[in-house]
Amino acid sequence: MITRVHHVAVAVRDLEAALGFWRDALGLPVVHAAEVPEQRVRAALLACGPTEIELVTPTTPDGGVARFLDRRGEALHHVCLESDDVERELRRLLATGVDVLDTKPRPGLAGQVAFLHPRACAGLLVELATPPGPRALPPSPLAVVAVHAKVPDVEAAGQLLQDLFAAARGLSAPDGGFLHLTLGEVTIQLTPLTADMTRSALTALRLRTGDLGGVAQRLEAAGVAGQPTRVGLAVGPGAPGSVPLIIQDR
Repeated sequence: MITRVHHVAVAVRDLEAALGFWRDALGLPVVHAAEVPEQRVRAALLACGPTEIELVTPTTPDGGVARFLDRRGEALHHVCLESDDVERELRRLLATGVDVLDTKPRPGLAGQVAFLHPRACAGLLVELATPPGPRALPPSPLAVVAVHAKVPDVEAAGQLLQDLFAAARGLSAPDGGFLHLTLGEVTIQLTPLTADMTRSALTALRLRTGDLGGVAQRLEAAGVAGQPTRVGLAVGPGAPGSVPLIIQDR
């Protein structure tokens, strides 16, 4: 059973520089960091409310994350869904003909993990993970509310992800302009591809805070510009390891 969004991963070129943004400027506490030789990456998990942010950087030039950075630059890489039994989940998906990158779980930073092929998930890269045991996340000044993704067909992608992961379907625009799917406390918001895009992609994170002024001050002190919006603050990529963020007041 899929229980929640475990983490959202960001591909970064320099892990320490990226920690300067996520840990130091945004104040997210590091939960775990290690090298994962099998995936040819070093990674760090940071608490962000009910879920985590994973920063992942390649250790060799020929791995999947290295190729992603060459193609896309620093950007959101994948979304990881927590399962109570990833091996059983894989068997269920394989039995229904779902394309996977891993036919068996393997060790990852989040526990036992397996990746599904993007073509099975509306063009988005999805990881499944079963952590080694329950872990209470430390308090953090921000919490992930939503992951934004752009796909060619919002309705088809929404139905596919709903069927695969038993996501709760929520708000949707009558004209197909957007659709919300909820897993645990995090929403996946699907919107159509823009004219300059040729494939599906995770595009932004929406975060919630109880201290918007304090977050804005920390970002300003770190030299990161934020643009006020009607719901809070928009932070564009610019700092090493950063991605588009929408930060709203609680």
